[in-house]
Amino acid sequence: MSEANGVPPGITSAITMAADGDVAKGVALPDVVAQQLKALLEAGHYDGVKLLLEPVQEVDIAAAIGSLPRTLQALAFRLLPKDEAIEVYEYLEASVQQTLLERLRSGEVLELVEEMSPDDRVRLFDELPAKVVRRLLAELSPAERRVTAQMLGYEAETAGRLMTTEYIDLKEFHSAAQALAIVRRRAQETETIYSLYVTDASRHLTGILSLRDLVVADPEERIGDVMTREVVSISTDTDQEEVARVIQRYDFLAVPVVDREQRLVGIVTVDDVIDVIEQEATRDLYAAGAVQAGDEDDYFQSNLFTVARRRVVWLLVLLIANTGTSAVIASQKGVLEQVVVLAAFIPLLIGTGGNVGAQSSTVVIRGLSTQRIQTLGPGAAIGRELVAGALLGLLMVLVVVPWAWQVSGSPVVAGAAGISLVAITTLAATAGAALPLLFDRIGLDPALMSAPFIATATDVAGVFIYLHTAAWLLGRFAVAGPG
Repeated sequence: MSEANGVPPGITSAITMAADGDVAKGVALPDVVAQQLKALLEAGHYDGVKLLLEPVQEVDIAAAIGSLPRTLQALAFRLLPKDEAIEVYEYLEASVQQTLLERLRSGEVLELVEEMSPDDRVRLFDELPAKVVRRLLAELSPAERRVTAQMLGYEAETAGRLMTTEYIDLKEFHSAAQALAIVRRRAQETETIYSLYVTDASRHLTGILSLRDLVVADPEERIGDVMTREVVSISTDTDQEEVARVIQRYDFLAVPVVDREQRLVGIVTVDDVIDVIEQEATRDLYAAGAVQAGDEDDYFQSNLFTVARRRVVWLLVLLIANTGTSAVIASQKGVLEQVVVLAAFIPLLIGTGGNVGAQSSTVVIRGLSTQRIQTLGPGAAIGRELVAGALLGLLMVLVVVPWAWQVSGSPVVAGAAGISLVAITTLAATAGAALPLLFDRIGLDPALMSAPFIATATDVAGVFIYLHTAAWLLGRFAVAGPG
């Protein structure tokens, strides 16, 4: 490669590196490709762009294009071969996909959308304005329009919206040789060929077999004699989290989707489930931190006003809830005026309660997510955490009481701190387990009842327990030492 080919000498080493795969380790490759891609585009060396991208995987090309300035994204995308462009487009972030639709010519847009796989097309339409979706739907071919409209008719975040209709179905009367011929003919137009589905004349799912089973079968053997009739399937209205659990439980590469009449309508593949797991994990993490999540993990691409809006709602709720702590302290100011040193232990007690409650809620929320808590049962899970909270409190009493006695010089204050600590940790652990389970029972996201909310609730209850315990002890014993 030289300047005679339209590529500057300084760029050829980077192209060679990418082509040889020397930097194809982790996330380094997309970064290197993006840097060189930008330099080539700005210099107008389009042949160099094609050489650079030729050996690069589609997912890495998508990452590189996505990191380019918007003015260069469409230019880079147009330089891709047609077949590769479709695959790259499906890997792009939703915001980049929309940008390209705005910058490409209408003919290019229609061709792009027409050639997308149905599940990726539906995800794109979910992000576009309704007016644009209607226009694109009207311009699709009748077959693609029918499939897309059908999938858009299913509820969001269900198997019907997640599935693809590109699969291979066989009949029981086919011989293995005939089935292999069908697989060869349709392989290029399907999502996966490793799982093959058997249907009857009415498209009812009657069996399944793997490509391996088909290859090793006798060529004259009937599919009905080779297939497995005990098929694990999901319905179109199955929640996407349940879909992920099914694929994980059975180690499937794909799971068939049937409608209410048990007719095969699509399959959900493991690559789509990975995206679901990431999406759900992101939502749970945001909920655990009391941050309102967007539809996608675009937090770091959002402007500051959006960031503030997502945080302020929950912060205001927590702020209002925390006024309860102030109200409790104000109602017991007589006790604090009598023994001022009592105030020194309030942060310790409520902080410990919040930490214990956060631990319990984390364990229970994770157990609900993986469904492992079902083996124990809600009642047993709450009881287990109650005992654990009491045990933790007793263990910490061994440290807190001597220290509180030394600081306050009063056994009454130390006793109040110790008794309150056991009560608070027991209550916090119980609440941390019970509240997520309650939310799950009434159909709300258990992750909403996470660390910030548990800590706020235990703050109010902890201060109430501590000050009332101190008042009760002070009414019966004299206070020795400073105070």
